[in-house]
Amino acid sequence: MENTSDPGGRKPGSKPDPAPNPAPEAGLIPVISLPAGARRAQTGKTQAGKTQAGKTQTGKTQAGKAQPGKAHGAAERSLRPAVKAPGKPSRAPGQASKSPVQPPAGTDMPTAALRSTRPKPPPPTTSVVRPTGSKPLRPQTGRLRTTADPREKRPARTRKSVPPGTAPLESSAAVRPDRSSAAARRMLRRLVQGEEPPTQAMSIVERLAGSPYANPLVRSGGPDANARKTLDLALGMAETMFRYGAGALEVETAIIAVTAAFGLESIEVDITNQSVLLNYSPKDQTPITVMRVVRSWTNNYAGLGLVHQLVTDIIDGGLSRAEAANRLNEITQQPKPFPRWAVTASAGVFSAAIVGFIGGGPLASLVGFAGTVMVSLLQRVLGRWRVPDFFTTAASGFVVTAMAMVFWSMEVPISPGIVVAGGILLMLPTGRLVSAVQDAINGFPVTASGRFLSAFLTFGALVAGIAVALVLGALTGMGRLNVTDVVASQYPFAVTLLLLAIALGTICIVEQSPRRLVLPTVLIGVAGFLVYQAAEAGGMGPRLTPAVAAVFIGMVARIVALRMGAPQLIVAVPAILFLFPGLAIFRSMYGLSIGTDEMYQGAVGLFDALTVILAISGGVVLGDNLGRPFTGNLNGNDRRNRRR
Repeated sequence: MENTSDPGGRKPGSKPDPAPNPAPEAGLIPVISLPAGARRAQTGKTQAGKTQAGKTQTGKTQAGKAQPGKAHGAAERSLRPAVKAPGKPSRAPGQASKSPVQPPAGTDMPTAALRSTRPKPPPPTTSVVRPTGSKPLRPQTGRLRTTADPREKRPARTRKSVPPGTAPLESSAAVRPDRSSAAARRMLRRLVQGEEPPTQAMSIVERLAGSPYANPLVRSGGPDANARKTLDLALGMAETMFRYGAGALEVETAIIAVTAAFGLESIEVDITNQSVLLNYSPKDQTPITVMRVVRSWTNNYAGLGLVHQLVTDIIDGGLSRAEAANRLNEITQQPKPFPRWAVTASAGVFSAAIVGFIGGGPLASLVGFAGTVMVSLLQRVLGRWRVPDFFTTAASGFVVTAMAMVFWSMEVPISPGIVVAGGILLMLPTGRLVSAVQDAINGFPVTASGRFLSAFLTFGALVAGIAVALVLGALTGMGRLNVTDVVASQYPFAVTLLLLAIALGTICIVEQSPRRLVLPTVLIGVAGFLVYQAAEAGGMGPRLTPAVAAVFIGMVARIVALRMGAPQLIVAVPAILFLFPGLAIFRSMYGLSIGTDEMYQGAVGLFDALTVILAISGGVVLGDNLGRPFTGNLNGNDRRNRRR
């Protein structure tokens, strides 16, 4: 290799002339030019040992200061190839080399011109270091960061130099952006929009809020693999509750509670007058749709209470699906709490007690008892012959009215209107009217329409039977009745309360109420009568007074029934029966059927009777809603509401 630094072009291997020694205080070190291949091979090692090599060169420079004449000789010796001692490594593995860079073996490196390579120290500056895209830094109160060593490897940063003498940042207002407008926008969005989008669908479980089945214990294991069996169980419960007289809202909440307790939350429930449809549509699975039609009804409030308790046990997490299905099968197959003969006798006793309660004497009560027992037997026979309910009710109204007219024509001291009023109260569709009003208020228009139609058909059949009996009596020569007389109870107030209590107890037997709820129903009905007397004394009028008493009965019935593990309907419907205007119905029909001068009064009276009936039904529903704040801890409602 040619020595580019020697202008004389001496041969390789000859001893160069000693170069003039520069001033020792300049801090000079030799500059060595390596071939391209050797330079690339030594790059990694040179970078690894920059710091220690710098120390070695500095030490040699200081030595050159003490012995100026030996500076060139030391530089020349550094160019000689390193000779390893046999069996002794030159350095430990992994240890950075502290010696100067050595040329490859067999390569002659000429002596190079010496020049200063020590970098000048940068001027003292105050730097603010901030990574690109990061948030502004808060001001430092301690030692400021100075310029780092340029040889260190650091990520790319945005460096901003502050001239010396400039004061550091004193507040964050210079570097922190104003976020007040963003916070105001977020607050406005929460106020206008709420926590969830305004068009988001309501969860089906939220439908249980305020019902006796609120906050069911949902199983954490996910939906049941046999979803069809869960749907069949829910449908069986819904059919049983409908047959026993439950309202649509109670049936829907029971279905939602049972399916949610067994892990099925993605369901839809559609209830009409006599059918229940369930649709289960899990994500990425085949949907299941099942439907059940209810074609018969029966009086069994005890069974309705047992189904209510079964649903409560399911949502508490104490029953499996198989155990719940077995219990439902037992409920539908077990006999009613009271036998048929007891129901027939209780119907007669109810009629006799109500006749005495509204102003009849002992003979009138006896005629009412006989007529009601005969009607009960007739209904049983017609039911066995599969006669429609409309004609059965019409025949019952005819029998009661005809017996009263016959005994009156025989000059028995009775009032036919009072006897008929006591006999037709059991035939009025009281439970259906209450359920229809409840369904209409709670958002079931189709079900409410069907129940209203069924109730008014029953009412129309009853009125038709009374009208036919009155017309036949007039054709046979019976005298005209004085239906304008104002009647009142012939007994003392204490006896009147006793007669009312007997009537309420017997109607519980007729409706097959649970035995443990008979006494609470009687007490609530008597308390409602006291409220009725107070409202009448306060001058609320003949239409508003029954409604006030119905509101009280509905509210207390909800509190007592839920505390005893039963729905409100079981207690409220028997307790309000004495409020219905049976005597007003008979008077109106007599004016429409017989009298020619009283037809207008008869039509007005019939309209007033219908108004009072609807007011009583609406009062029971209003009382049920007013009693909800007092039943927040009952039937599992004390569990915390879990959002899903």
